[in-house]
Amino acid sequence: MAEQNPSADLMRLVNGYQVSQAIHVVATLGIADLLTDGPRTSDDLAAVAEVHPRALYRVLRALAAVGVFREDEGGFFSLTPMGEGLRSDATGPVGPWAAFIGRPYYWQAWAHLRHSVRTGESAFPHVHGGADVWECRARHLEEGAIFDRAMTGLSRGVADALVSAYDFSRFGRVVDVAGGQGALLVAILAAHPGMHGVLFDQPHVVSGAGKVLRAAGVGDRCEVVGGSFFEAVPGGGDAYLLKAILHDWDDVGSTAILHACRRAMRPQAKLLVLERVIGLPNEGPDAKFSDLNMLVAPGGQERTGDEFATLFAAAGFRLGSVLPTGTRLSVIEGVPI
Repeated sequence: MAEQNPSADLMRLVNGYQVSQAIHVVATLGIADLLTDGPRTSDDLAAVAEVHPRALYRVLRALAAVGVFREDEGGFFSLTPMGEGLRSDATGPVGPWAAFIGRPYYWQAWAHLRHSVRTGESAFPHVHGGADVWECRARHLEEGAIFDRAMTGLSRGVADALVSAYDFSRFGRVVDVAGGQGALLVAILAAHPGMHGVLFDQPHVVSGAGKVLRAAGVGDRCEVVGGSFFEAVPGGGDAYLLKAILHDWDDVGSTAILHACRRAMRPQAKLLVLERVIGLPNEGPDAKFSDLNMLVAPGGQERTGDEFATLFAAAGFRLGSVLPTGTRLSVIEGVPI
């Protein structure tokens, strides 16, 4: 057995950004899709992707060393089980997220983590002249589209597990608040043919959602509504979903969103918050580093179970069950009081 070397392990963590950026590059180039039918040489891949052959080889060689690709004799590369997650048709696609997190406007916020640590404020407006992430994406439609694809990919990666873990069958009408392009709602409606849904998000976000819903065969059972969750959300739902929304906001913003949901809800309705839950000390790095991501960019936070209970109480809910799903997200149930 190889002897442990704490300094070497630490160095790998320090240099983790190099792996992240290399994966970002191959994700934006669509390299995994080009390898769907089998191994290809780096020169062949470079010709199709219209990039520098030797430079691409060096990136693929490095990623093969960490298990994303496999390098064989003659400069041929193929996908590993890990690399399969970069394919656009992957069951749990990671490629859209990799394409998003390496975008310069977003990456720069992480370069200013120290600002957030010093001030307690999001680094993003500090970097971008006072504009927050939402304003930047509204101004730059390409960035908004890349972000939307990333969110859709993340939803596809957890939707089936969420539907299996939680009993949605008792609901006749489900409102997905800030549901993006509807990936999660599609999965829920597909599993429950008698159910109707409402997809609610900002008008520019849901402008093309109807086509997505129709293509999935649920368009006739799903209403698309545009608006702001700080003002009002559609009424009449038996369940209100908030997937990966509250972590974008501090307690003030999150409470305002929950108040809007509470005003729309009947007494017997359920609030279903789908979020990471921060666990015990020295465990669960994914949720804790996601919390740092919320700190530097949107200015929100991941929360513990107790913090969710406090947040719910401030908006007229009590904390019901917290149900793990086998994914990064848990179903945190809020009951109107």
